[in-house]
Amino acid sequence: MHYLRWVEESGLEWPALSSARQRTLHLDGMANVRAALEWSFGPRGKSRIGVRLATAAAPVFLSMSLLVECHRWCSEAILALDDVDHDGRAEMHLQAGLGVSLMFMRGGTDEARVALERSFAIAEQLGSELDQLEVLGPLQMFHLRRGEFRTALRYAERCSRLAEALNDQTSATLAYSLMGISLHLSGELNSARTALEAALLSKPHPKNTTANYLGFDGRILAGAILARTLCLQGLQGEAIERSMATVEEAKTLNHPLTHCIALVWAVSVFLWADDVDRAETYIEELLRTAERHSLRPYSVVGRGFQHDLDIRKGDVFAGIEGLRNCVRELRATPYELLNTQLVLALLEGLLAAKETEGALALCDETINAVEANGDLCYLPELMHVRAGIVLVGPHGDDRQATAIPMRSAEPPKRIPHRFPETSLSIGVGRRSALVGTAVDAASLL
Repeated sequence: MHYLRWVEESGLEWPALSSARQRTLHLDGMANVRAALEWSFGPRGKSRIGVRLATAAAPVFLSMSLLVECHRWCSEAILALDDVDHDGRAEMHLQAGLGVSLMFMRGGTDEARVALERSFAIAEQLGSELDQLEVLGPLQMFHLRRGEFRTALRYAERCSRLAEALNDQTSATLAYSLMGISLHLSGELNSARTALEAALLSKPHPKNTTANYLGFDGRILAGAILARTLCLQGLQGEAIERSMATVEEAKTLNHPLTHCIALVWAVSVFLWADDVDRAETYIEELLRTAERHSLRPYSVVGRGFQHDLDIRKGDVFAGIEGLRNCVRELRATPYELLNTQLVLALLEGLLAAKETEGALALCDETINAVEANGDLCYLPELMHVRAGIVLVGPHGDDRQATAIPMRSAEPPKRIPHRFPETSLSIGVGRRSALVGTAVDAASLL
């Protein structure tokens, strides 16, 4: 019972600990909690104590980025729940911990969805606005990662309404961050920037960080997505600086999942800016961190980024094959947050290889998917890639090629803003260079 009281009273202090000595003492305490969990769920233990321990420890494991342990002990505790504990706060927190850990380790699996939806159903039943907000955040991220961007936006809107009612800094940071990424992916860049900058102005108390239930630091996500927004608005220098600053801040948190989130979005900015050297360095860091901490989707995205670099360096065949494998693996996971960016890299590889027929089919399929799912921030560039494919194809038509991008310059009315001209030019120079320097088509086909 001593370690149960300790984790209930002080377990969430991890984000506030800055010195190595403080963190060592805290890690020692968590080692004792692990031992108590082992005993509680063992043959001579008391599972009811184990359920309480696991319930209190789950947000601590998340705040420390110990996802494997969070998954293990939440699973054990859920199996041990008796009729008295069912439908209560214990199950709500355990299902949330299980869903979040599964989502980040394995992607948008049905098992993660079931756990998160069960947790939210209990939160609604209990009627606590804070409980609902804490589960809505992971649910929004779950749908983003599955590529269900319009559904995710609806969850972000619900988060915002709840956060407004709660009126505290941690809730505001969460709501602004989640709304910002949804608006960004929807192509609403000005509104996204407003929300993301508001998230960065929020200063939640470190003991009540969003990592305690979201699984990562919301302010780091806001900084990473703000960098991408600045890049799409034509402010590449500011975007690179913001990306680098966000990664450095993430490192100080000693939270591997948050670190991977900062890295993966930073690399996307560096690739857009054609900053190959910096992208290569950060990709290596992303892969090391993701593989060390069993964050499989981030490992796959990191490999996809490496294959994007293969194409940029002239190893077109290796890049194409590697990207195809990564896109296939991410769709099977599923993890769709950066799949469209990887598809764009694959399309440019196919364009360099003069494989125009397959490239055109894939491009049209991707455009249809983007319009259906709602990650419209990629639509302008997809239209320009399509124009390039048509132009270099066997039946290339200058009039058709130059007319197609006008669709992205004048987006449909359902997109609530006009894409800036600068966002339409990302990748155009590199694409022209690829086409101009591609090896003889006969040796590729």
